Amino acid sequence: MQKTITYTLCLTCLWSLLSLAAAAQTRVSGRITNESKREPLAGISIAVRGKVVGTITDQKGQFSLSVNTPPPFTLAITGVGFQTQEIVINGNRTDLDISLKEQVMLGQEVVVSASRVEENVLKSPVSIEKMDIRSIQSTAAPSFYDALRNLKGVEVSQQSVNFSSVNTRGFTSNGNNRLVQLVDGMDNQAPGLNFPVGNVAGISELDLESVELLPGAASALYGPNAINGLLLMTSKSPFTYQGLSAQARGGVMSATNRTTIDGTPQVNTPFYDVAFRYAKAFKNRLAFKVNANYVTAKDWQATDYRDQSFYNGYNPSTGSAQNNPGYNGVNVYGDENSSGVSLASFRPIFAQLLGVPTSQLSVIDPSGRLAQLIGGVQQVSAQTGIPASQIVNDVLLPNTVVSRTGYPERGLVDYNTHSLKLNGAVHYRFNDKLEGILQANWGSGTTVYTSTDRYYINNFQLAQYKAELRGSDFFVRAYSTQERSGDAYAAGLLGSFILEAWKPSINQSNLLGSWYPQYAFTYAGGALQAFPRALQQALAANPGNVAAAYQSAVASINTLVPTLQAAALGVADAGKPAVGSAQFNQYADAIKQQPIAQGAKFLDRTNLYHAEGMYHLRSLVDPNLVDLTVGANYRMYALNSGGTLFLQKPEGGEYTIHEYGAYLQAIKSFKDVLKITGSVRYDKNQNFRGVFSPRISAVLTAAKDHNFRASYQTGFRIPTTQNQYINLNTPVALLIGGLPAVRDRYNLRDGRTTIFGTSTSYDFPEFKPERVLTFEVGYKGLIANRLLIDAYYYNSQMQNYIGAVVLSNPGVPVPIQTPRNYDKSITYQGFGLGIDYVLPKNFTIGGNLSNTTLNAGGVGLFDSKKNQNVLDDGFQIGFNTPKYRYNLSVANRNIGNSGWGFNVTWRYQDAFLWQELLQPVQSRTLANSQQIIIPAFSTLDAQVSKKIAPIKSILKVGGSNILRNQYTTGWGNPTIGAMYYVSLTFDELLN
Repeated sequence: MQKTITYTLCLTCLWSLLSLAAAAQTRVSGRITNESKREPLAGISIAVRGKVVGTITDQKGQFSLSVNTPPPFTLAITGVGFQTQEIVINGNRTDLDISLKEQVMLGQEVVVSASRVEENVLKSPVSIEKMDIRSIQSTAAPSFYDALRNLKGVEVSQQSVNFSSVNTRGFTSNGNNRLVQLVDGMDNQAPGLNFPVGNVAGISELDLESVELLPGAASALYGPNAINGLLLMTSKSPFTYQGLSAQARGGVMSATNRTTIDGTPQVNTPFYDVAFRYAKAFKNRLAFKVNANYVTAKDWQATDYRDQSFYNGYNPSTGSAQNNPGYNGVNVYGDENSSGVSLASFRPIFAQLLGVPTSQLSVIDPSGRLAQLIGGVQQVSAQTGIPASQIVNDVLLPNTVVSRTGYPERGLVDYNTHSLKLNGAVHYRFNDKLEGILQANWGSGTTVYTSTDRYYINNFQLAQYKAELRGSDFFVRAYSTQERSGDAYAAGLLGSFILEAWKPSINQSNLLGSWYPQYAFTYAGGALQAFPRALQQALAANPGNVAAAYQSAVASINTLVPTLQAAALGVADAGKPAVGSAQFNQYADAIKQQPIAQGAKFLDRTNLYHAEGMYHLRSLVDPNLVDLTVGANYRMYALNSGGTLFLQKPEGGEYTIHEYGAYLQAIKSFKDVLKITGSVRYDKNQNFRGVFSPRISAVLTAAKDHNFRASYQTGFRIPTTQNQYINLNTPVALLIGGLPAVRDRYNLRDGRTTIFGTSTSYDFPEFKPERVLTFEVGYKGLIANRLLIDAYYYNSQMQNYIGAVVLSNPGVPVPIQTPRNYDKSITYQGFGLGIDYVLPKNFTIGGNLSNTTLNAGGVGLFDSKKNQNVLDDGFQIGFNTPKYRYNLSVANRNIGNSGWGFNVTWRYQDAFLWQELLQPVQSRTLANSQQIIIPAFSTLDAQVSKKIAPIKSILKVGGSNILRNQYTTGWGNPTIGAMYYVSLTFDELLN
């Protein structure tokens, strides 16, 4: 209903403004050619500067444009790969003959994200990276989204072939909610997850005009959550980019760790990526476009079988399923033992059984094995005088943690992945100053992503619907983002529930039919069977010292522990359903249909509703005096998970969250030498106090092309919808939100809640939004039109960092994990350097280096130590960031005007430590966290392309990680191999 009302109002406004079109017109027409070859250029944009009117050239390079704006006005002529020209029009002109010069662009790009106004990238007040159409076309990466990892300062956590999380400047996570991703001004996050799902439901590469990345805080203009950066993707206007275009890309994915479900090697598999776009304009007044993009592949596989349990003295380097009975494999599910159940856990039960008469024991266990076990203990105690309880503790039930035998991820998810993106838009120009847009983006996909579990997202859907009015100095837009989780489920929960459905871990009404008692009593029975013989041998060797003989016998039994454990596991696991068996599939199918917490099904139908507007006050205040911009927005989240993810209200249904914000920006320029920009923003979420976000910057320009900048920026992150209202039971812990409504549901403020593993009480302090304060200096300059240098240094302070605390309460049988703020500041710093150089004949070489350093654990800016994830006072954070990353590249888009081009890029990333909620609690301590390491890796990407003019196409052959240096980007994530591809891109207006 809300969406319908919004669209009705916008359509009413659109059509009511039709009468505003002016009658007086200026006619402009002519022809545009390539200066070097004098060939006509198709698809060249001719636009009136500062207005929303324009057209493009046809196949013969000709154009015709009628303009309502009274002359004089300025035409801007732009085309991909050509220098921009501007021509002043003083009246009707039908004889324009314009030649465009080809250009290797260095420092000439125009960006809008830094200040929400168009400006030269060299004079941006903050750090910014941009990929234009030519960069996208020439990248060696399989897609533009994959190419983001080559930008300076970017970290990418890849969880699937079509799902990656982008981040900058620390605090990387698999689902990154500290970087905002915008598609045509729409927040592309999944509302129930609060992070974008990569480009699964994003934008087709054929329809992409540019990508701009703002590293660091951007909240002063873009509001909540742009605390680590902003990724702005802009699609092609159907007025400017018309005609038919299509792309077919196919190739091979290669990784040695991949297998079929039955274990057969599956190293090399095909992938396919096809896309279609069509756009058409009618008399430069009405235009539309449609897009479709489909990708299918067999995904990268997560096969990390290191032991992350840290039980029984083992760690990821030493533990395995063969030597550690408490084994917890990284990508093995169902083997989690978050409560630390051990053989010693059954000592109280055994103590009770020691006092039960034999006749009653036979009733409990008609097989007589239990009576035989209890009788044996009592007999040894009587012979030696050693208390029966001591024999149980030392021999039968040692303090050894035991876990169940889980299932590898390969048996629990389907690695056949796909995504489908559909897009359509209608643009209408009412006059030279006003354009209306109706747009719909819809995406669906199947993938796997990593969070507190490994989630298999099957037929996930994300839809965005937008209505917008915009002019040269304002816009008003309203949109809705609607998430549908499809047939999604948590693989970890699935593994656990399959085991429980087959044989419960502990069933109080049937202990001997439960897994842990079977393991414990089988181990105890085997130990007791061997112990009397060992004791007799020890007594024979030392008849006068029963205590010494007892200890010798215990030591002898300890040598048999691996055999005893194997026997106990064999009994407890007898009949366990094998992956793919009828019994396994029966259990799995039923559990996938049951929502969390009764099963593994992940339900989410959360919607986001957003309205915003911006106005440049140039018509009210002379921009030469001061350039003022104002803006405001309103947003609402309507949570809807059917009670599986979010807390339900006492009266039923789930919560809604409302927030709003407004900002003011002022820019003052002094004779093209000094530009000062200041802005301030205020935001309020209903559950938290309001937040002010100021920003001030200065850019000093020397000798035209040398720009020195300094800025103070602030950003903030409102706790996510899950931070606020999550209520989810996982294999690791019970996850609850940080608001009073959630904790009170479990009566956690009863005075009995303590920090897990301690007796320290927890008093639940106020939950606050995160804030970051950043000071940055930088230089960006162009030397002799051939050498582009971009350098920066920043120093940031994070306040109210949202981490997590694990709690215990007698009323909750599992560990409780809830978000909390760190009450001290976290400081971190970094620098970046990018150099690009144009060689003769348009060969280019380039490279970039970036550093991110957390000021903790004695780590210095220039040393070789890894960034820590546990602060000096023991507080755990997820910084998860390599200290150094760098890229080197060499390319030529058009070698000697032959149509041949190439690009080679080498990328390196340091080893770093990782910490996230997916890991068991005991792995996150200061000592153990040093062993949760993501290894360093390097990759080589390369491509060769050929423009085939007769068929208006570009053929490209290339590969990503062509040397197949397999790597992973985060704990629990899949192993990434090589991709080799061939693509053919057709564009009706290709020059």
